[in-house]
Amino acid sequence: MTWDWQFFLKDIGDGETRYVDWMISAWGWTLAVSGCAWVVALLFGAVVGTLRTVPNRWLAGAANVWVELFRNIPLLVQIFLWYFVIPAIIPPLQQVPSFVMVVAALGFFTSARVAEQVRAGIQSLSRGQRNAGLALGLTLPQTYRFVLLPMAFRIVLPPLTSEAMNIIKNSSVAFAVSISELTMFAMQAQEETSRGIEVYLAVTGLYIVTTMVVNRLFAFLESRVRVPGYVGGGK
Repeated sequence: MTWDWQFFLKDIGDGETRYVDWMISAWGWTLAVSGCAWVVALLFGAVVGTLRTVPNRWLAGAANVWVELFRNIPLLVQIFLWYFVIPAIIPPLQQVPSFVMVVAALGFFTSARVAEQVRAGIQSLSRGQRNAGLALGLTLPQTYRFVLLPMAFRIVLPPLTSEAMNIIKNSSVAFAVSISELTMFAMQAQEETSRGIEVYLAVTGLYIVTTMVVNRLFAFLESRVRVPGYVGGGK
């Protein structure tokens, strides 16, 4: 078996772009999809996770429906629903770029998982913290904003690290709707060059580098916001 890494420097056929340029562009699309979807997941997940803990059965019930809906449907099926089914039901969405649809599908799918982490973080705090906030004259929303959520997010940073890494790996399903990210690049480049080993090793390396960088960034953030001596748990 002879490996040929030099093919990455060859032209893809348009006279301007090399395979390495194509791969870097695909890496950029992977980062764009993952980053935008993470913003969506974190925003919706924080809100939904918080609502699951409020003393209002209607709000909590709606939040529970959100979580059960998005976490019980396979991600690839959700991608197809957003890309094919929902635009057929809501015609104006047919003009929305496929990138936005993929971001919505991946973001909402991950938001259900983030919501569970946020809910668990809030419920791991003692009831005394909520009662203390209310006793000081804070409203319930203010108690969540200034007392519960800051502590809860410190607690759930480790599992959120895993979710942030997962969203990068899950972004590979974007190839199903023709987003030119790393997985699509690997499939097409392998077909064109028959250099599957080199292509998939290079793409695997980029995924590893990306997820490890995210892991280190979250580890740094966790070290900066950790509350010294705090031990969670208890009601």
